[in-house]
Amino acid sequence: MLKPGFWGDQGAAGKVVAAQKRARAIVGPMRHADSTMEDLEVLLELAEEDEAAVTADIEEALSALEEGLDKAEFQLMLGGEHDHRNAILNLQAGAGGVDACDWAEMLLRMYLRWAERMDFDFEEIDLQRAEEAGIRSASVLIKGSYAYGWLKAEQGVHRLVRISPFDAQNRRQTSFASAEVVPEFDDDIEIEIPEKELRVDTFRASGAGGQHVNKTESAVRFTHLPTGIVVSCQNERSQHKNRATAMKVLRAKLYQLELAKREDALKGFYGDRGSIAWGNQIRSYVLQPYQMVKDLRTTHQNGNAQAVLDGNLTPFMEAWLKMRRGDK
Repeated sequence: MLKPGFWGDQGAAGKVVAAQKRARAIVGPMRHADSTMEDLEVLLELAEEDEAAVTADIEEALSALEEGLDKAEFQLMLGGEHDHRNAILNLQAGAGGVDACDWAEMLLRMYLRWAERMDFDFEEIDLQRAEEAGIRSASVLIKGSYAYGWLKAEQGVHRLVRISPFDAQNRRQTSFASAEVVPEFDDDIEIEIPEKELRVDTFRASGAGGQHVNKTESAVRFTHLPTGIVVSCQNERSQHKNRATAMKVLRAKLYQLELAKREDALKGFYGDRGSIAWGNQIRSYVLQPYQMVKDLRTTHQNGNAQAVLDGNLTPFMEAWLKMRRGDK
């Protein structure tokens, strides 16, 4: 399902290139707007002599200026301290039984389709399949410029309403799954985790990977005892590599948690997800008796639910980012 890739530090050269791309993303729209303004000044001077001859050019320049300013404004919305980083997306099935597990897998597909649209890469960190259908949980690294800035809009509980394909009586079923998003940090972020605060479990990987993966206890699960945070990794053949990846994910979660404490927003960070059931959803996906996807935070909605499930998520993310900027 997921593209193979390498989890690791980009190196000094890679970091420089990434920083240059981020700078161009900010400076580019501003330079374009400035250039368009200069063109407009020239056109307005010409209009004093022959307005009809340059009217169409002025309208075109105004449209280009508006587009450039919109891009510049939106880039400011992705100006958070960690927005430029890759994102670690964690999905968890909630209330709804087998339908919830199936719904979690549908969400995974939706986010991977969105990543493809954004030309982002993705790598599987951990995938726990359910017995009957779907997945119990999944962790995926989404790699791309400002991946975290975009995906942080998705953190919370997602609700699905449909005719259950697992119900012999074809009854309508409501099921829930949660999305948690944290940035991927480089190795220069220092977080000390005493060994006494960590429980380490090893087990056999359940996914594809050949006989070696399935016959040895290469998969690793870390439980951080003070916070109860659990992370696991089983995508590598080597237990050593899985431990390194799991530790990287744990450090990212603990760092984000510490930032939330400093901002007195711990409840907001994990409270957005809360119990993965009624009353905590951020977005509803209704497939029956009508089709509608509606974000309960921004009221943005789309009547083409299938398009959203196929990855058309950017308008929902933009609406949330604009709402957050307006609140600030």
